[in-house]
Amino acid sequence: MYGICNLAIIPLRVEPNDRSEQVSQVLFGEHFTIIEQQKQWLKIQLHYDQYEGWIDSKQCQIITQNEFDEISKSSIILNNDLVEFVTNDQNILMPIPLGAALTFLNFEKINVNNFIFEGLKVTGQKPKQELIKTAFLYLNAPYLWGGKTPFGIDCSGFTQMVYKLNGYKLLRDASQQATQGEALSFIEESEAGDLAFFDNEEGKIIHVGIIMNDNYIIHASGKVRIDRLDHLGIYNAETNRHTHKLRVIKKII
Repeated sequence: MYGICNLAIIPLRVEPNDRSEQVSQVLFGEHFTIIEQQKQWLKIQLHYDQYEGWIDSKQCQIITQNEFDEISKSSIILNNDLVEFVTNDQNILMPIPLGAALTFLNFEKINVNNFIFEGLKVTGQKPKQELIKTAFLYLNAPYLWGGKTPFGIDCSGFTQMVYKLNGYKLLRDASQQATQGEALSFIEESEAGDLAFFDNEEGKIIHVGIIMNDNYIIHASGKVRIDRLDHLGIYNAETNRHTHKLRVIKKII
């Protein structure tokens, strides 16, 4: 079975119940494979990054394999404004966040609600320098574990969505993203748009941010913020201390 998210933002949970931890979110227009059913819950695998979790079956629309395949082979089209809305044929508005997927609106059989979108769209790959401009759209977004929107986002959700809006695919978690790209030996070799990864005392990658020019980094910690970056890690000028220990810098593009 296959499905698509037809609501603005829905939680993707570890277990099939409303009290379970949110590990990610499914945004409007994202499509997925259903790999297990349990009462009113569906275990899904997102097509974009193969991330798995449980969603409420009332929060999606079932589609056929042919429809799933049609969306999958089409170019990704995304909402490129902080908040936009779609309307249906009864002129009912539904807000959708930055990064919501619009690809399925081109298919009448899938777009059963006759959603219409008239806002800013983005598709295709953009130059690397556009990454920082996109990252600034999320500035001051509150930190939210599993979040993927300007209303709440985690560190790897932030990097994934910034890259996605510019046409580049990252995996979902920081530890997964750290397996991608080419490792750089020194900060001096990096350029704006590269990713910096940080580990804990056990050596596990637990944080990621986007490198900016002049030894700054934009990342989600409490909120999406800008801090200094040096060979030790992230330095917070407000608290006068290093908050994250640098592990590796990766060039993805």
